[in-house]
Amino acid sequence: MKIKLIAVGKTDSKEIESLYNEYIKRLSRMADFELCIIPDVKNAKSLSEVEQKEREGGLILGQTTPSDTVILLDERGKEYTSEEFALYLQKNMNSGIKRLVFIIGGPYGFSSDVYSRANGKIGLSKMTFSHQMIRLFFIEQLYRGHSIIAGLPYHHR
Repeated sequence: MKIKLIAVGKTDSKEIESLYNEYIKRLSRMADFELCIIPDVKNAKSLSEVEQKEREGGLILGQTTPSDTVILLDERGKEYTSEEFALYLQKNMNSGIKRLVFIIGGPYGFSSDVYSRANGKIGLSKMTFSHQMIRLFFIEQLYRGHSIIAGLPYHHR
């Protein structure tokens, strides 16, 4: 199973980018993983929130295929412990899904079209974090989940 993470907007912090690249390097030994960064919408300041979400939504959906299983990282999504998330990944791997696509939206969330396309939603926390930090946290959790599945000592119970 391939895993793709789609995120809107570049990372301003080289330190955060360096950290998530380290986890991508580790994860790539265990999973077929791809990070897709969608550029920020041009002239966003002149757009309403809805218009910005619609433009981002079109770019996001352009990175998916009809056969993808699409999961939004959304504050109203189901929350998992790391062990539960590893089980979730394992179930998806065992189900024959070809590509599992996770999406981190822009600053205003997702367009209605993206919500309609989604197969599910996962919440990482009830707290709010920057989209840049969410990339790091989520990629680390993908690595942790695969480490749990593989029985590696990275995750201490």
